[in-house]
Amino acid sequence: MDMITEARQVAQHEASRAGPGGKPAAKSKANHGEYLTFRLGGEEYGIDILRVQEIRSYEQPTRIANSPEFLKGVVNLRGVIVPIIDLRVKLNCETADFNAFTVVIVLNIQSRVVGAVVDSVSDVLELAGDAIKPAPTMNAQVDMSFITGIANVGERMLILMDITALMSAADMGLIESVV
Repeated sequence: MDMITEARQVAQHEASRAGPGGKPAAKSKANHGEYLTFRLGGEEYGIDILRVQEIRSYEQPTRIANSPEFLKGVVNLRGVIVPIIDLRVKLNCETADFNAFTVVIVLNIQSRVVGAVVDSVSDVLELAGDAIKPAPTMNAQVDMSFITGIANVGERMLILMDITALMSAADMGLIESVV
């Protein structure tokens, strides 16, 4: 998509201008930058646009025997076998039907290509650091480790997610843990 390519180039240019040391970190774990927003059930999430390789329409993947429920299977993407993760199942969201809006966000994480099924893609937003608030602290029963911050965008509340940490989680078994 042209919108994603342009946003990625702008974000890379801004990151290269910051230089070593850069700007001080925001109080949330999320930094200012460009985010691809998508829907899972009734909630809207955002991920760093630099992790997005492309967006594809959903096609039924080839199922892998004895795989976890969130792993829908694999697809062949121009000669690369890509695991497809249903984020709705992984994040215990309400079940949604696969329809014309269901898409796969193809991610490039630590030189590994992974697909994430979402209900729909909304847009690409640039968020300033002061627009991002820290995620609330919850008890040990609620895993908030993948939530980097919350942003209010007009009337919408956007949950910012560290997609690298989520895909690197031990229960995923897809990517080596981030050290």
